Amino acid sequence: MCNLSGPARLILSIVILIAPSSFAFGQQPAASEFGPVVTAYLGYLSNEQEVVDDRASRKEITAAYYRRNSNRIHALREMAIRLVRQSGNDYVPELEAVTVDEFGTIFEHPPHPAALRATEVFGNKFRFLGSVHSGETFYLFARLDPYEQAELIQRSSKSAASIGGASKGQNMNETSTRARRVVPK
Repeated sequence: MCNLSGPARLILSIVILIAPSSFAFGQQPAASEFGPVVTAYLGYLSNEQEVVDDRASRKEITAAYYRRNSNRIHALREMAIRLVRQSGNDYVPELEAVTVDEFGTIFEHPPHPAALRATEVFGNKFRFLGSVHSGETFYLFARLDPYEQAELIQRSSKSAASIGGASKGQNMNETSTRARRVVPK
C-alpha cells in the first residue's frame, strides 16, 4: 500500500468528492430540459426498458419479443419528446405504439395504414400522431381523454340530428316529441 502525505490525501479526497457531483451536474441540463411530467414519463419508459432487458437476460423472452418491445419503447420515447418540443407543454397523452399486425388490438375495424392522416381521429378514441421507424414501423396514437371523447360524440350526434332533421323538413330550433303511448285498459 502506498503512503500519501497529508496534502496529497487532502487533494485526493477533494477529487473523490467533487468527481461524482460534476458528472451529475453535467447530466442536469438534459434532465431539466423537460418538466416533471415528461421527465416522469421518460423515466417510466427507462424502467420499462430495464424490465425488458432483465427478462431477456434471464432468457424469459425470445429475441424477437425483446427487439419489438425495445423498438416500441424507443418509438414511444421519440414521439413523446417530439410532442413536447412541438407544443412546449409539460404533458404527454396516453400513447399507443402499434405495428400493422397489431392494429386489431386497439381497433374494432382497423384502418388501412396508407390512409392514415396526422391528427385524424378513429372511433372517437384515438388520434393518429404519426409513424416512427425504429427497427420496424410503429404507428403512434394518442388515446383521447374522456372530455375529448364526449365532445366528439356530442358533435357527431348533433351533426347526425341535423342531417336527419333536415331530411324530414324539421327546423333545428324545433324540438321533436314522440306521441304518447296509449295503454289499453
